[in-house]
Amino acid sequence: MNTIRSSLILIALGCAVLIAVLISVITGPVQVSIIDFLTGTLTDKTHYQILFDIRLPRAIAAALVGAGLACAGAAMQTLFRNDLADPYTLGTSAGGAVGVSLAIIAGMALLVPVAAFFGAIGSAFLVYILAAQNRHISTGNLLLTGIAVSMFFSSVVSVCLVFSGNNMHQIMFWLMGGLWNASWADIPLLLITLIPAGILILFSRDLNIMSCGEAETRTLGIDPEKTKILLLGVSAGITGLAVSVSGSIGFIGLVAPHIMRIITGPDHRILIPASLGCGALLLICADTVSRTWLGDLPVGIVTAFFGAPFFLMLIRRRSDL
Repeated sequence: MNTIRSSLILIALGCAVLIAVLISVITGPVQVSIIDFLTGTLTDKTHYQILFDIRLPRAIAAALVGAGLACAGAAMQTLFRNDLADPYTLGTSAGGAVGVSLAIIAGMALLVPVAAFFGAIGSAFLVYILAAQNRHISTGNLLLTGIAVSMFFSSVVSVCLVFSGNNMHQIMFWLMGGLWNASWADIPLLLITLIPAGILILFSRDLNIMSCGEAETRTLGIDPEKTKILLLGVSAGITGLAVSVSGSIGFIGLVAPHIMRIITGPDHRILIPASLGCGALLLICADTVSRTWLGDLPVGIVTAFFGAPFFLMLIRRRSDL
C-alpha cells in the first residue's frame, strides 16, 4: 500500500479519535461550551468535575479498550485464518467472566480487575493445552476448542449467578459491559495494553506471512507454532487488560478490523495500527450514544446492536463464496 496514503489514513484516524473524545466530553445532559472546555475557563466547579473527573477519563478508557480489542481481533483473524474470529473466540471473555463472578461471590470486589485479567489469560492457556496435539496446533482445532471452552465457562458463570444471591446484579452489569466506573486510576492499567499492541505491530511481517498458510510460513523460515503461541498470548493479554476495566464488550474486535481491511487492505503493517484507531473511534461513539441518549445503557448492548447484524452479514457472505 502506498506509504503516503497509509500515513494519511492513520493521521485521519488519529484526528477522528481526538475529535470523538472532545465531542464525548462536552456532550451529555450537562451541556458545556466547547470554547470554555478548550480554553480551560470553566467557572462552574460542578461542570469542571463532570468533565474532567467523569467524562474525560471515561472517554479515554473507551478509546484504549476499543483500541486493544480491535488490534487483538485483527491478529486473531489472521492466526485463525477465519473472518469470524475475534478476541472472544478463545474464550478469553468467558474466562474473565468466571474470574469476576468468583471474586464477587467471595466478597473480594476490589480484586475484580485482577480476577478478570487472570481469568482471561488462564482460559487462553487452557485452550492452547487442549488444542495442542503432538506439539502441533491446527487453526481449526484452536477455533473449535475456543468455542467449546467459552461455552463451558458461560455455563460456570450461569451457576455462579444462581448462587450469587444479592451479588447477582454486580455480575450481570459486568457481563453486559460498561464504562460507568472508569476513572483516572484505570488509565495507567489500560495504557499497558499499548505495549502488547506494539508487539503485534512489530510482528506485522510474520502475520502477513502466516495469512498465506502454515506451509508457506515454514518455507519462509518462521516457526508457525511458536509464533502462534506468542501472538495468541499477546492478544489474550490485551483482551484480559481491557475486560478487567470495561467488562465484557463484544464485536469491537470483529467489526473494526474488517472495516479497516476494506480501507487499507490486508497488510498488517498498516492494518494493526489502523484497527487500533478504528476500535477506539467505534467504542467512544458507542459509549457517547449510550450515555447521552440511551439512559446510560450498558455499552456492550449497544455494540451488540450494530455488531450482531455485521456478524450475520459476514456469515452470509462466507456461505455465498
